[in-house]
Amino acid sequence: MKTRPKVLFFDVNETLLDLKPLKNEVKDVLNGQDHLLSLWFTTLLQYSLVVSASGQYKSFGQIGAAALQMVAANNDITITEENARHIVVNALQDLPPHPEVKNALNTLKNEGFTLVALTNSNDESLKTKIENAGLTQYFDNLLSIESVGKFKPFTDVYNWASNKMKVKPEDCMLIAAHGWDVAGALWADWRAAFISRPGQQQFPLAPETEINENDLQKVVDILVTYK
Repeated sequence: MKTRPKVLFFDVNETLLDLKPLKNEVKDVLNGQDHLLSLWFTTLLQYSLVVSASGQYKSFGQIGAAALQMVAANNDITITEENARHIVVNALQDLPPHPEVKNALNTLKNEGFTLVALTNSNDESLKTKIENAGLTQYFDNLLSIESVGKFKPFTDVYNWASNKMKVKPEDCMLIAAHGWDVAGALWADWRAAFISRPGQQQFPLAPETEINENDLQKVVDILVTYK
């Protein structure tokens, strides 16, 4: 029988919230080219790491807008900085939760788990998107990497988050739908559960997560058996 983590940390974008509205906005500005969506998000992640590795900080929305301009330019599409920021930042603020998320979080709350959101979005964006999605009441804390000035999966972020909640790394579990995020958590000595949303895979060179399911409710069904 596995022991319960003292704190459950949740990635937000794609793990809890459905990115379809954002993807539709980005797809429209990229002339409907579906294959450019994944390239845009990969570019966003790449340059968030470049910014952190260089000792700089820009918000996730700013980097997302810059990545959108780059991908567009490489495909002979012109997008102004103002328009790119409007598309990315506004869409990130109003994302719906995946269908099973509210019931799953409610179950965890009723079972006495401590729930914390941990996201690469900035403080203001995090609070707004959680409120707009109707999820505020489920969380004990909302943590943004803005306080650290580095993006996940830098180890400093997970260390900061565990210290913030006054728990040891081994008492933390990250629940996320991104292979790079659960890999970062595992290498920071956290536990992890992976949600295999469509198009998402774990990194084969990282340690295996103890839970791997295709939606949050199935993850919760396992967690509530822990003692």
